[in-house]
Amino acid sequence: MPYAQEAVYKNLSDLNNLERVRDRVPEDKLKDFSFDSDNVSISIDPVGKITLHIIDRDEPKCVKFESVDSPVPFNLWIQVLPVTETTSKMKVTVQADIPFMLKGMVSGPLQDGVEKVADALALIDYSL
Repeated sequence: MPYAQEAVYKNLSDLNNLERVRDRVPEDKLKDFSFDSDNVSISIDPVGKITLHIIDRDEPKCVKFESVDSPVPFNLWIQVLPVTETTSKMKVTVQADIPFMLKGMVSGPLQDGVEKVADALALIDYSL
């Protein structure tokens, strides 16, 4: 990413910055998109409403989230790692407690969701 680690972290650690990308969220995919500095909520078909709450900020390298409203409880980490003084890379990790009986049904969509989050994060202009 062509942005310094500090700039990326600053934007990700305050979810009010999502206002800048609100117009990029496809309404047919996400409904009831809302956020404040520590929380983001969305409704995703067919899953339903999911709320993520920031539980830890480790400046300038990591923001940790925990699901509040979710059919499957999970945690999400966004790590921002410096490459040079003006570039960085991002790693998105999810840890979910998926019951064995649901693993086959949930693992694929969860991985797909993580990849979409990572793709969306890569599109943000962190220089603002």
